[in-house]
Amino acid sequence: MIVVLQLMTQEVLFEDLGQMPYQQAWDYQESLLQQNLEIKRKLRVLADSREPIVDSSVQVDHHFPQTTHHLLLVEHPPVYTLGKSGDVKNILISEEERNAKGIEYFATNRGGDITFHGPQQIVGYPILDLEKFETDIGRYLRKLEEVIILTMAMYGLKGERSKGETGVWLDPDIKGKERKICALGVRCSRWITMHGFAFNVNTDLNYFNYIIPCGIENKQVTSLQKELGHALNFEEVKENVKKNFEIVFDVQLT
Repeated sequence: MIVVLQLMTQEVLFEDLGQMPYQQAWDYQESLLQQNLEIKRKLRVLADSREPIVDSSVQVDHHFPQTTHHLLLVEHPPVYTLGKSGDVKNILISEEERNAKGIEYFATNRGGDITFHGPQQIVGYPILDLEKFETDIGRYLRKLEEVIILTMAMYGLKGERSKGETGVWLDPDIKGKERKICALGVRCSRWITMHGFAFNVNTDLNYFNYIIPCGIENKQVTSLQKELGHALNFEEVKENVKKNFEIVFDVQLT
């Protein structure tokens, strides 16, 4: 007799945070990451212990605590964020000028360099336990890019990868025409992820004039609106990102 085992689709808890200040969203991500890290710590203790653990927060009777996947989508008020390996010199305006324009600034613990977040940009923060997927950060980044590439294809645009650079581009191999539409920067602790992607939909691209985006000189930044010549339904694009996230990661958003 042949027994076929069908693996259950993993669930990812989805939250649309609407418009939220950067620090508030960062703190929320950090709290979800720390919850998962604490669960992993308890699992390690359980695995290493020879004696039952008396801890009301740990159910050891076949109900071990499990890490939880999350996907947060959010819009931020205008803000520049710098990755831990970035160079603050890639901000081209002074602090006084930045404050006058109402743009916040944060040095973060994600990878990457300087980028901009603002209204009508879909910012995605997946908090995933990669030990339940693949323990490969490169593969994880490629999957995030694929989510955006599939979404762009729904609007007749060919999103591509640029060799040696993260994110999603148009015409990355045509010198002088390279333009980035989605930036990526992540952090991973014990295979729990945070931070993520920033996808320009109807984003005001003028904010990028005051930085060297991602520390990459002489390359443009673009948006769906600029490429298509008209504003898009932001909520519709967001729904398409969610659908493609489910497809690429083979998960169900709940």
